Amino acid sequence: MKIIIIEDELKAAKSLANLITKMRPDAKIAAHFQSIESSVNYLSQNEEPDLIFMDIQLSDGLCFEIFKAVKIHCPIVFCTAYGEYAMDAIKANGIDYLLKPFSKDELQEAFEKVENFKNFFQQNTQPDLDGLLKKIGMDEGKKSFLVFTHNKYITIQTDQIAFFYIRNDSSTIMTFHEEEYSIVQSLDQVQALLSSKQFFRLNRQYLINFKAIKEVEHYFDRKLFVKLVIPSPDKLLIGKEKTSVFLSWLESR
Repeated sequence: MKIIIIEDELKAAKSLANLITKMRPDAKIAAHFQSIESSVNYLSQNEEPDLIFMDIQLSDGLCFEIFKAVKIHCPIVFCTAYGEYAMDAIKANGIDYLLKPFSKDELQEAFEKVENFKNFFQQNTQPDLDGLLKKIGMDEGKKSFLVFTHNKYITIQTDQIAFFYIRNDSSTIMTFHEEEYSIVQSLDQVQALLSSKQFFRLNRQYLINFKAIKEVEHYFDRKLFVKLVIPSPDKLLIGKEKTSVFLSWLESR
């Protein structure tokens, strides 16, 4: 099996390549690319691989620009820290959608899907939409979180949570009543449990509820400034490379 990896983080690409070769010794990592431009150059001039592992946010933009420049018929496993691109991934021959950090078991399942749907993809058709949506959690998401406070366990309903953020290297819940609770899950793990329609990952530190957004303003250097209905410890800014995705998320209701 000939595989290429499109991932802008060199460490992540090397780690993925090592996992692949351990799990599939017969697989050949033909190439690794960090940008849209280099990926397009390769795919337009070389024979198509059997499988592509592709990050979504690359060094020069979103990977979906690649599909506008070159036709790709092989299956693709998307690897990303963000859940809001799932529908675009499905339209782009996405056979699986792995949220970082993903496990060896999830990678194994991705390979099994590729093998099971090999003939399916040779006909240039799409995988089962309902099954893929179910797997990647595009439903209502987790309903509540268990927290420990004042020597007792209590549950916090997800719809009561304004945002999750990193505080002192720990994931923390902030409710609409401005109550804070520490949780054991990482922010990546929390994101994977939630509805991507209801919560948006602003950056590495903040995961916000749609209902918590008061207004959005234009900021310097084509950034967006997000104001919430309750105070946040930090100024919430969205970089220019993510503004269109965020605005599309706001509108998709």
